[in-house]
Order: sequence, then C-alpha cells, then structure tokens
Amino acid sequence: MKVSYFKLFFFTLFSIKVSAQQSQLGKTVLKDLVKEMSVEEKAKLIVGTGMPGWVGLTKLPTPPKMKVPGSAGKNCSFPQYNIPEIILADGPAGLRISPQRDNDSKKYYATAFPVATALASSWNSELVKEVGYAIGNEVKEYGVDLLLAPGMNIHRNPRNGRNFEYFSEDPLISGTMAAAYVTGVQQNGVGATLKHFAANNQESNRFGVNEHISQRALREIYLKGFEIAVKKSQPWGIMTAYNKINGVYVSEDKDLLTGILRDEWKYDGLVMTDWFGGYGSEDEVRANKVSDVATQVNAGNDWLMPGTPLQIAAVIKQTKAGILKQSKMDESTERILKIILKSPVFRNYKYSNEPDLKKHALIAKQAAAESMILLENKNSTLPIKLNSKKIALFGNTSYNFISGGTGSGDVNEAYTISLLDGLKNAHSDVDQNLAKKYVPYIKLEDSLQTARRKKEGGLSKYIRIKEMNFSDQEIEKASQENDLAVFTIGRNAGETGDRPISDFYLAEDEVVMINRISEQFHKKNKKFIIIMNIGGAIETKSWKDKADAVLLSWQPGQEAGNAVAEILAGQVNPSGKLATTFPVDYKDVPSAKSFPGTPAEKPLDSFYDEGIYLGYRYYETFKVPVSYPFGYGLSYSEFGFSGLKVVNNPEEKVIKVSFMIKNNGKAGGKEVGQIYIHASHAKLDKPDQELKAFVKTEELKSGQSSNFTLSIPYYDLASYNSATSAWELEAGDYELRLGNSSQNISQRAIFKIAQDLTILKTGNLMKPDVKFNEVKP
Repeated sequence: MKVSYFKLFFFTLFSIKVSAQQSQLGKTVLKDLVKEMSVEEKAKLIVGTGMPGWVGLTKLPTPPKMKVPGSAGKNCSFPQYNIPEIILADGPAGLRISPQRDNDSKKYYATAFPVATALASSWNSELVKEVGYAIGNEVKEYGVDLLLAPGMNIHRNPRNGRNFEYFSEDPLISGTMAAAYVTGVQQNGVGATLKHFAANNQESNRFGVNEHISQRALREIYLKGFEIAVKKSQPWGIMTAYNKINGVYVSEDKDLLTGILRDEWKYDGLVMTDWFGGYGSEDEVRANKVSDVATQVNAGNDWLMPGTPLQIAAVIKQTKAGILKQSKMDESTERILKIILKSPVFRNYKYSNEPDLKKHALIAKQAAAESMILLENKNSTLPIKLNSKKIALFGNTSYNFISGGTGSGDVNEAYTISLLDGLKNAHSDVDQNLAKKYVPYIKLEDSLQTARRKKEGGLSKYIRIKEMNFSDQEIEKASQENDLAVFTIGRNAGETGDRPISDFYLAEDEVVMINRISEQFHKKNKKFIIIMNIGGAIETKSWKDKADAVLLSWQPGQEAGNAVAEILAGQVNPSGKLATTFPVDYKDVPSAKSFPGTPAEKPLDSFYDEGIYLGYRYYETFKVPVSYPFGYGLSYSEFGFSGLKVVNNPEEKVIKVSFMIKNNGKAGGKEVGQIYIHASHAKLDKPDQELKAFVKTEELKSGQSSNFTLSIPYYDLASYNSATSAWELEAGDYELRLGNSSQNISQRAIFKIAQDLTILKTGNLMKPDVKFNEVKP
C-alpha cells in the first residue's frame, strides 16, 4: 500500500511538472495554453490594466512606477504562463512618452516627425516607410512593444480637430501611406496599429455620435484606405473608433469587425478598442458604468482598453452566463497572445533607451522638406539667396513654429527649430528690431497658455495667440531697412474638439498684418512671402494674391525652421502636392451643412449626405471652383509627361499604364505622376474622375527622364453597388488621365471594358439604420 501511495505521489508530481511545462507561452501550442487558462485569467488578459497613473478617468495623486513613463497602457502579465506585459504608446508623428524619469536628470526625448497630412503631401511612400522605420526604432529602443499609430481617417471636413493626424481626403493616398508607415515601423520587430476604424471623422461628441453612411460610401471612401493598408502591411493591431455607424458602436459591430475585416479582408491580427471605446461618454466612465463587453468581444473586438476592474468582472460574469461566447473569448485570448509572442519583451530584447536621435532628426528634416508645397511663386520669387538678404520676419508663429498637433498625437521632442532659428542657421540677416519685440511677447503669451492648459488638465484646447500689433510706421520702417518680408500663419488643433468655423478663416489681426506688410513692401518693389504652418485646410482665396510666394509647410516636426529655410534657399526643390483640396469658402465644402451633426452643441446624428462625393470627387463633379486643387504643387523646375500607353488585359483583369516623366527645367527636382480614371457611368453614378495610381520620381537632373509602368487591377476600377452587394465594373469607355494635379492633365487615353463584370461579391453588411438622401450629379 505504501508503494502504491509512493507511486501515486511521484505520478502526481510528474503530472504537475508536465502540466506546468505545457502551460508556457512559446513552448506550448497556443490553443492548448488558452484551454488551460481559467475564465478569470482570460478576462484579465482581454481587458487592459487601465491607464498608467489613473483609475478610470480619475488621476492618482501619486503615479505608480512605470517601465515606460508616459506610455498609454499594457496587458496583465501571468508569470506562471510565461506571459509578460507588453507596453503600448501613442503616435503617430513620433513616439509619445514622457521625457522625465524619477530620480534621473537625463531626458528621454522622442523625435517629432511631420504630421500625417504633411507626410501624405510628399506622395512618396518610400519616404514615409523610412519615417516609419525611424519611429519604430525609437519604439523598440525605449522599451515599447506596440505603437498606437498611424491614424488614417478621411479628411471629410476641414474642421475636424484631428485632421493633422490623418493623411488625405482620398482613400488611395491614405491606404498607401498608412501601409508604408506600418511596414517601416514593423520592420523593427515592433507593432503598429491602424486607427480609428472606422469613420472617426469628427471630435464633436465622438463617444456618442451616430454616423449615418451609405454602404457604398463606406466601401469606396471610409473603409477603402483601411482595406489597402491591411492587405499591404498586415498591421499587428487595429483600433476601433468611438462613434456609431448606422446605429451600432463600431467596437460592437460584428458586420465590420468580423464580416468585413476578418472574413472579407482576411485580417488575422489584433483588434482593440480606443481608450474607453463603447462607452457613451467619458461621464459614463466616471459614473462607474460598464461598456457592453459581451457584444464587443462577440463582434470581434479582442482587447478592451485601457480597461477597468468593472469590465473584468463583467467579462467573467457574462462568460459564465453564456452571453459572452467562450469560443469568442478564446479567440481574443489567442490573438493577444500571438502579439505578445512577437513582441520585443517576449524575445527578451535589451532596449537601450538611446535611439539615434541625431540620425532621426535628419530624416525628419528630409521628410519635412519633401512634404512642403509651393502654392504661389509669382515671377520666380523663390528661391532666394538667404545669406545675401536682410529679412523682416513677421508673425507670431515665425518665432514659435508649430511642430505638430495637440492631444495623444503630440510628441515630447527635445526642441523645435523656429523659422527665426532656421533662417539664422542658413546665415540670413534677420531684422533684430522685430525679433526683440516678438521674442518676449511670444515667451510671455506662450507661458500663459502653458499655465492655462496645465491648470485645465487633460486634453486642454490650444488657443491661437493674437498677432502682435505693429503700427503702419513700424512696418514702413521695416520695409525700408529690409530686402523682403516673411509672415507665418499658424494654426493648431487636436484631440480637444473640432475647429470652429472661424478658425477656417484668417482672423482680423492676421488680415490687418498681411495687408499692411503687403502694401508697404510692394510700394518699394520688395517681395513678400507667406508661410502656412497649419494642420489642415484653411481659406486662402481672399489673401493669397497679397503675397509673391506662398509656402505650405504644414506642421513639419521638430526640424521645421531648417526645412523651410532649405526650401526658401533652393537647397531643396519643393515637390509636395496637396493630398487634400483647399476650397474657396467653407460653404463650398460638401459636408458643411451636415458637419458635425445635430444638435450642433452635442451632435447625436451626423448624416453623410454627400455620399461618395467629398473632396475633389465633389468639386470636380459638381464644377465647384477651388482655391487649390487636389494633387497641386509648384516646383522650381518644369516637368513634362509623354509616351502614355494603356494596355487592357481582360484575362488578368488588369490595366497596365506606361509613360515617361522628364525634367524640362534648369533645376533638379522630383515630380509626381498622377493617374485619374473617368469611368463609364450609365448605371451607377460616379465622380468625374478618381485617383487610381500615382508615382513619385527620384531626383531628376535637368534634361533627365524616367520611364514608369503601373498596374491598375480591375478591382480598383470597380464601384460598389449596394443593391447587389458587389463590386462591379461597368461596360463602356474609360478615359485614363495623366497629370500632376487633378486639374492639370497632360495626357489622356481611352480603354474599353467590353461587358459588365461582377468583380467581387460581398456580404450585405453595415446597412443604414434610417433612410436619407445623398447628393447625385
């Protein structure tokens, strides 16, 4: 009997040991590990551990010690299963972490790169991939595993406070640039997260607004960019948006997260909520309410972030009650574990806390310069020899350049080069009398703004500093003592609400300054240059003729002033092109009447009654004049397009396009070839033209040319028919247009589709919850 107990003891001990060995992440089949985890353990994994230093939305008086201060969240670790915690941090213009460490005088800064709207304006996906790689390196070397970037929602309306975080009004540009960014980041062995999926096109009541969007507009505009990015780059993560679409919270939308994302697009990565996604408001979080965790997880939303103890309890309760399906909980657990398996922390990577910030600053400067757009250049005002000119530098923002937007998209960089410093670095003689007045004024006003925002806490709103006032006599004196004048227009916004309509226009103090400077300097036949340091489109028609040159710098990151100076001096030939249209007036914007929804003070419903007709698709179809068209941007050189050939291959279902771009000017530079398609539209209404392919040249010297061949699959030519739930290509003649903007077409060619084709059948998903009328040509 003793022998039997002895054997039983060792058998039990051996069984426990084997079981322990089997329950190790990285050593055990994932499905087996998931089976061994209890419901309580899985609940703690699929719900985050909360925002570091907060309980819900209440800030702790003493923040806890954090592996990476300033990071956004993490998972619960399980040492018994060899499951470590992975660290998540915000982006997208660079890694957002705190530069401070307890009891450490060293600063841990990250590089501030140009904002997404700027990067898209480069039309250079290889450059964006290089930026992504640099950001990914900082993510890895600072001990972060998953970057919560890039953002890639559509520029539906210029008032959206977070447009600077997003790429374009066009889904092809958005998807291509996002894919390049993700690819660059993930080449470091860290993850990137596409956000905010989907239609997060406003900040006004972002937790509660119900966005009514037709199936066609969703498929062709608001989901298409995500589809491109998912298929091209396979991001580790996708973050769902706060809003509802057609009556359903996005984080609870099975049609979107399972039907479209996983079943149709074959995405196999992780889906997480935005922070407190699924709550109707931040007040609900403070009131200790709980999101509908069962519906979220059942829909395909794997990770509830940042997570609360009440959500964990709800997950446990609803799983045991059978409301949250055990199979769905297991799927979510497995997806999270797959990401942890790939993470640097699981691979025991020894991060250095010392990324090469000097190298990354050079990349940031290159990206900034290539993203800037020359909008006006009368009589070849630019470039100029900066070291031989005395410059009167006006405008608050010239002395306090805006590197990027506010909120979670902000970066804690070591410095931002102002335009004043950039011109000095280029050995320009800047009027010191003006500088002596501006510098203390900006210092005082900026300190007051910083104090106000710190007191208000959270995502406090940025308020534009009123332009410093100068008398006519002071400006007249400046025009006598200087060779030219520069004035910078500044705009900032962020995760604090949408821009008021007034912010789309210049304020009276700005208009007065521009008029006075223009008048005084032009009296003496001296040049006047305007720099636009902004994050989204503004009104330009009423004042752009006051200047001899207008340069759109966007919010170009920490090397801002140096990059602007390189453009002004001609060290870099501007090659940026608009990825978002600049309308003549706000009332011309197709969503002007419906944005941000009703009631205006806290919109509950927003009707996308413009349908697929937004941006250039609207302006060109409905013949609405614009100030600057989509794809537009000047150069110090001249380029020509020739040799356009189009080959239609019905067997392979692809159009092949070949052409040549030649530099016919004197200066070396880069050009963008843009291909638009005017489609047959006997059955389905269609925009006058849509961007279907583009390419940017390498640097072409004077007289040099490059040949290109691009392929456009039939799927990319097809339109979505909501009545048949299919992507269809209509029979008829199609005109292919080649140019360097949507309104500057150089060559055209016709190809024919012989018969109506159903390219792809889909599910009848995300149906509108109410009837509403969309505009038609």
